[in-house]
Amino acid sequence: MRRRLPSSPGNAAARWQRLAVAAVAALALLEFLWELWLAPLKPGGSWLALKALPLAVLWPGLVRGALKSRQWLALLLPLYLAEGVVRALSEAGRHAIVAWAVTLLSVVAFGALLASFRATRMPSRRSADDDPSGPAAR
Repeated sequence: MRRRLPSSPGNAAARWQRLAVAAVAALALLEFLWELWLAPLKPGGSWLALKALPLAVLWPGLVRGALKSRQWLALLLPLYLAEGVVRALSEAGRHAIVAWAVTLLSVVAFGALLASFRATRMPSRRSADDDPSGPAAR
């Protein structure tokens, strides 16, 4: 059984998911452009542009709200954050600016993803707390 996020427009989980979708798309695009044109390690681009591939592969599942895609992204996004911080602090000029942008997008995507997990979990917890025959009554 696949679990997906509810997609009602007023739902907090859906709002956080939309932010995560936008941030992951922007991060994947920036990672790709970073290594090919914006600030590549080698002039003319490098194979490091392939690091955007996992984000691009998981993005359609994130759009659908698939739980497995969201879980995989929660495991991968800290790696992109770490790379951004390391390269922002160790490189200069345009390279550092792009690295800080990657860091910011990683933080936004990870935060939105965690908030969507929490917002998805909260309604079920509230209903269990409101139940008078819950664990305390047993």
